[in-house]
Amino acid sequence: MRRLRDGAGVETLRARLYPKARRKPHRAVPLIAFLAALAVAIAAAVPLSLALFPAPAHAEVAQSCDSETAYLRGAFGTARFSVELAQTEAERARGLMDREAMPKSAGMLFVYPTDTHAVFWMKNTLIPLDMIFLDARGVVKSVHANAIPHDLTPIDGGRGIRAVLEINGGLAGLLGIEAGAEMRHPAFAKNHALWPCE
Repeated sequence: MRRLRDGAGVETLRARLYPKARRKPHRAVPLIAFLAALAVAIAAAVPLSLALFPAPAHAEVAQSCDSETAYLRGAFGTARFSVELAQTEAERARGLMDREAMPKSAGMLFVYPTDTHAVFWMKNTLIPLDMIFLDARGVVKSVHANAIPHDLTPIDGGRGIRAVLEINGGLAGLLGIEAGAEMRHPAFAKNHALWPCE
């Protein structure tokens, strides 16, 4: 047996007797990157989920009453939408024509100065829409679901309509929005609205 006289020899023998296993790639870096991406995705989804998935009817929901936000409440709870207003004849005629997409929690609120017989169509409209017809008290009178893009068939919301909310097609059904639900928005006069702005 060969005698080892110095520390270097011991290290050499140790290396021969116990060869190092091949190094595996360090997995912590991809894991950290994945967790960071997941945290960003969750943070981005929280405001959307708060807008799309209604709070229980008994829950206290912080609600500002401004022209760019519309709230709907009913048996489903409360839902919030960021809205563009269509108040003039030109704005109402243009509506959501030529829009290729709309954020899930967004919509367009058509407001009329007096009660009207509201009839819509989907000319030059590229995305399916749900149309929610409301009276002067902010009460949903009817919902037309999944209006078909480019369809020229008249969509009759009925008489006595003061506002119409257009949202992404299928969303009203997903949330449970139906006749009898109530809207809170400054477009509805405090002395008439069932759910007035304060």
